[in-house]
Amino acid sequence: MVIVMRSGASEQEIQEIVDLLHEKGLEAHVSKGEFRTVIGVIGDDELVMQVPFQAYRSVERVIPILKPYKLASREFQEEPTVIKVGDVQIGGGTFTVIAGPCSVESEEQVVESARIAREAGAKLFRGGAFKPRTSPYSFQGLGEEGLRLLARAREETGLPVVTEVLDVRDVELVYRFADVLQVGARNMQNFLMLKELGRQDKPVLLKRGMSATVEEWLMAAEYILKEGNSKVILCERGIKTFETGTRNTLDISAIPAVKGFSHLPVFVDPSHATGIRDLVPPLCLAALAAGADGVMVEMHPRPREALCDGSQSLTPDGFRSMMEEVTRLAEFLGRG
Repeated sequence: MVIVMRSGASEQEIQEIVDLLHEKGLEAHVSKGEFRTVIGVIGDDELVMQVPFQAYRSVERVIPILKPYKLASREFQEEPTVIKVGDVQIGGGTFTVIAGPCSVESEEQVVESARIAREAGAKLFRGGAFKPRTSPYSFQGLGEEGLRLLARAREETGLPVVTEVLDVRDVELVYRFADVLQVGARNMQNFLMLKELGRQDKPVLLKRGMSATVEEWLMAAEYILKEGNSKVILCERGIKTFETGTRNTLDISAIPAVKGFSHLPVFVDPSHATGIRDLVPPLCLAALAAGADGVMVEMHPRPREALCDGSQSLTPDGFRSMMEEVTRLAEFLGRG
């Protein structure tokens, strides 16, 4: 249920409703918009219905939410969420590109990658310090040393850093170095970690699970939102289907669908969706045309030498060419 407060409701009137909810054993999540404040109510539905909210003059109306996800829904917050990462805006009409190598391999490689990304127009830098690999014998990342190298790249270029958290025990460590904490597809339903990330004050980029429905994806976001962290970025990265021509199947339809269901920004990762370098640029353009708020792509100075996912990593020239195409289409569509 969502309680919509009247325009001009005072802080005291808002707090009165919040206190009432707490007295009834219900949770209250306050969202303040430009003109109105709404309060999301979470708890026993029968108990919620017994509270006479509209007896309060400060309450304009009460809206039931039928979807299982509450805080992520458009009913709770009609305006799109806009997230600031340093000086970078995510959501709200802009199209943001995150770029960088699959994994951090050396200081030279990561700093060079960050410089290329920045010069071509990327606004955030990605790189894996902890790598979840299908095979336990594959390169697993440099760990804490990789995080330090990502911080070095940020110092060199000014680009905020996005990197993955693999384990709830690593949240504090990754928090110290990263600007955006990424949850990979394999961890989308790691509920203990989602709760812990919900207690942090940094943005969380939540990738869709390989076999997850849109509703399951939004329910995972709800775990983070429920703990108090409203800075959630959704990322479609392809799902498992019967198709074998690509690594996964990029669900382009999920972009407008989720934008209709939720106020959260939606990104696309075409690199992991396809596993094929040549398919990344056209799918970035498709994501932009479908209404995505941004893309996250893999780019490596020397893909043939990459320790993982070199076949899906754009070359520097390929990345620059893609950014030129994205810029032209964004201008045509009136996107920032």
